[in-house]
Amino acid sequence: MLFALRLLARLPLPVLHFMGALAGLADLVLSPRAAVVRANLRQAGMDRPLLRLRAALHFGMGVAELLAIWLRPLERVTALVRSVHGGEHLEAARAAGRGVLAMTPHLGCWELAGLYLASRMPIVELYRPPRQPWADRLMRLGRERGLARLATPDMRGVRALLSALRRGDAVGILPDQVASRGDGVWAPFFGRPAYTPTLAFKLARTTGAVPLLLFCERLPWGRGYRLWIEPLAPFADDPAAAAAQLNTALEGLIRRHPEQYLWRYRRYKRPGDAPLPPGQA
Repeated sequence: MLFALRLLARLPLPVLHFMGALAGLADLVLSPRAAVVRANLRQAGMDRPLLRLRAALHFGMGVAELLAIWLRPLERVTALVRSVHGGEHLEAARAAGRGVLAMTPHLGCWELAGLYLASRMPIVELYRPPRQPWADRLMRLGRERGLARLATPDMRGVRALLSALRRGDAVGILPDQVASRGDGVWAPFFGRPAYTPTLAFKLARTTGAVPLLLFCERLPWGRGYRLWIEPLAPFADDPAAAAAQLNTALEGLIRRHPEQYLWRYRRYKRPGDAPLPPGQA
């Protein structure tokens, strides 16, 4: 299987995006997740037929482009980043000897954002191994390149994140995942409580790391990507206030390119060990 995927990865990016867009269109019609997409867009006040269509096309493109991002040589992958906006924030953190909290939401090509950093500085990224051995091998092949290391979401992994930040390295986190094992707080996300991870807040408070939002914008017609690096204001002292602050920043980023967000993700689900949302207790 890996051999066949490597052959597909050689296709030009416009071809991969076209194939992915067709698959995304089929997913829009056939997948039960279409109801999740519509509910999430409605919650955000953006449920429009054209946006649902564009989001489906970008979802398919995002899946197809993983072949190129994970299986091409790293130098060819990072060359797909045509421009970088906000790189001075990253350089300022490094010049000050501070670690970097690189937070990449499910927006655009988030895998490329992490690899771009890994080609320039050491980075430790949280990683939850998939159940299928072939998928685990593929993801490790794609992500553990350059100066990147993977850490599992347990105490050993958290220690690796803390050590990296104290060395002045980067840590990669998906900030819009549903928190697990009670490691989260309820905070509004597009006006509805979402169980939001507190890990970024805790890491920043413990190490003094600089929190940055990264977004790899997918350019039209397979022309590559534009990387945005944007700073966050210092986190509030209260975890719930810090989570709300982070979600507000994510909302602003998503509203700029809503078609590139992963609306099919069940962002509002409640983990079994989490308390009920406010007002439902």
